[in-house]
Amino acid sequence: MTTLAVTLAVAATALLAGFVAVTPGAHAAAGDGSPVDPNIAFVGRWDTRNPAAYVPYWAGAYFTTGFTGTTVKLNQRNTIDLYASIDGGPDVYLTNVAGTVNLTPTRLAAGNHTLRVSYRVVAGSYHGDAVFQGLTLDPGAHTYPATVPARLIEFVGDSITVGTTTTENALTAYGWLIGERLGTRHTQIAQGGACLVATADGCVGLENQFLKLDPNAATPDWDFGRYQANAVVINLGTNDSGHGVHTPQFQSSYTHLLEEVRAKYPGAVVFALETFSQRFAAQTQAAVQARNAAGDSDVVYVNTEGWLTSAQLSDSVHPNDAGHRAVADRLAPIIAARLGASPTASPTASPTSSHTASPTPTRTGGGPAGCSVSYTVTSQWQGGFQGDVVIANTGTVAVNGWSLGWSFPDGQTVSQAWNASVTQNGAAVTATDGGWNATIAPGGSTSFGFLASQTGTNREPAGFTLNAAACAVA
Repeated sequence: MTTLAVTLAVAATALLAGFVAVTPGAHAAAGDGSPVDPNIAFVGRWDTRNPAAYVPYWAGAYFTTGFTGTTVKLNQRNTIDLYASIDGGPDVYLTNVAGTVNLTPTRLAAGNHTLRVSYRVVAGSYHGDAVFQGLTLDPGAHTYPATVPARLIEFVGDSITVGTTTTENALTAYGWLIGERLGTRHTQIAQGGACLVATADGCVGLENQFLKLDPNAATPDWDFGRYQANAVVINLGTNDSGHGVHTPQFQSSYTHLLEEVRAKYPGAVVFALETFSQRFAAQTQAAVQARNAAGDSDVVYVNTEGWLTSAQLSDSVHPNDAGHRAVADRLAPIIAARLGASPTASPTASPTSSHTASPTPTRTGGGPAGCSVSYTVTSQWQGGFQGDVVIANTGTVAVNGWSLGWSFPDGQTVSQAWNASVTQNGAAVTATDGGWNATIAPGGSTSFGFLASQTGTNREPAGFTLNAAACAVA
């Protein structure tokens, strides 16, 4: 049986730092599965200078395509670890594979199929030789364009954004989770160990390297004409203090990075996250305020205090799988509110802690004896805000079913909610359990969140009415 493949002549010498060179005139046609096949969509920063071999450098890059037939094989230059998903199924992990890699050991039903491939990263460096040299399909089969979301989110950061210490690295990091949840393209412009500021002891500084194709090379610059991000999420500063970066320098560099991002992505909403360790929090917020004062209202500071507990860290710094899911639960609605996307509820990973997002304080109280209710505005922007509510059972009998009512004093209107069913009639709001979180064990708690619109003042509700009789038992 013959196989449809691209025949590439290999030059005697390597081109572009070891890439395989293609003989002049060897061009691909749409549908043939070669790297230059226009039916293959590459997400993230891929080096496409060699038409025979495309290479990603930053974490979180992947490609998607549709294909016909019953099998698909991946042509790799050297050994690599990768993840492959067919027809939207689970990402299958393949280790130490090279050459022609069969992604369909069990033949598929004849017809149209989809494929997504991403390479495994370790602290920002790919685990092996991430050089894509095309696909091999059945005789007579071809690729076709898969549906590609119009919007794209870039997540800029260090090993936390890479997903270091999680089970699947980039695929189990909060950026990937949020992109999947919001139905967008997504990529992690992240490098393990990176700082904001380049330091004399060798810390990679993303203030400069954000502009590059390769985080570990001075040239070439990335061609920002290849795509435009609709949102950019920055999570930097965790490593800088350990490399001698002082606060004035950090604030100046952060402001400069925000200016660079705006210059490259004029239409993007930029979210500057407070680091989960709260390092350089004041300087990050000051950089955002400087951009706001300069007239850029689409730069937003995100307070992350209380987002993670010690149980959600794999060490003292890096979130584990549950931690990344908790971050995604908090951050996805904030991004969605600015992009107009709809986050999907994640009933198994809702954080139960709350924190104060200045200037609105956390309010606690309002439930019957044995219960407490805390309300927190976790993020606020012009025209809207995100609220989080925690119901805690401090009694000795389990709650089985609950609803919580309150009244907004300033015309606030809930637009969407997660982990509860929320209805509103005028100022009166009622949140009802989602079924899966109806039971609150003694000493336990549950939480839900919502997005709401507001103009002017955003005072907290004066009180809460909790309909959960078991809470009255102390």
